[in-house]
Amino acid sequence: MSFRVDKAESVVIMGPSGSGKSTILRLILGLERPQTGAVLVDRQDISVMKEKHKRELRKRIGMVFQDGALFDSLTVGENVGYYLLEHSRMSWRAISEKAREMLGFVGLDADEVGDKLPEQLSGGMQRRVAIGRALLSTNPQIMLYDEPTTGLDPKAAANVLRLITRLHRERGICTIAVTHQIADAFSMADRFIVIHDGEIAFDGGFQALRDCTDPRVVDFLTPFRVSFEQVAQRKFIDMR
Repeated sequence: MSFRVDKAESVVIMGPSGSGKSTILRLILGLERPQTGAVLVDRQDISVMKEKHKRELRKRIGMVFQDGALFDSLTVGENVGYYLLEHSRMSWRAISEKAREMLGFVGLDADEVGDKLPEQLSGGMQRRVAIGRALLSTNPQIMLYDEPTTGLDPKAAANVLRLITRLHRERGICTIAVTHQIADAFSMADRFIVIHDGEIAFDGGFQALRDCTDPRVVDFLTPFRVSFEQVAQRKFIDMR
């Protein structure tokens, strides 16, 4: 497969389980190497870099894993400030203040959650902590999200989606998200890539996706047709 994502673009990669969605994110981050071809980030092929050069390039990339990947033994505040603790000479007081500010940015009360362990938070709150950690760690130009709303209740999922959209619109961060939740996909992006067995079956906008006749795409969308049409109706109303 081959595709390009421009700066400040928001793209959602969709497809059946096992089709290769999460693998694409790991390739972009340089956690896996392609057997052939290249993975270019800012015109640099991360797939052939030495680890020390990968670390430098990853400073431009934030990654939010499906389960949040927070450190269980650290408090929420320590999780958010972890990168600065490990890779800067800032005092803990200064780091703690930045962590507090970031928690506020992602919609969490630092006084309420800062000293708690991740297991004491809801799934949606953990996901927002993970986003805050990624933002404070790298000040990223690119954000990668792996199934950001999986396992969350509707209210928590809506909070996470609003945060992702806010980051894209206000900070101009390039967004690449993987999901199989159709409604979530439409709220995050205007460009959609559907993959099937490791190949791109579709790459385009909402209307083109709605009209696509490729059987691989039709089969994938059929279970979600009702929600798909509801989104289409809302978009029509918005355009009016």
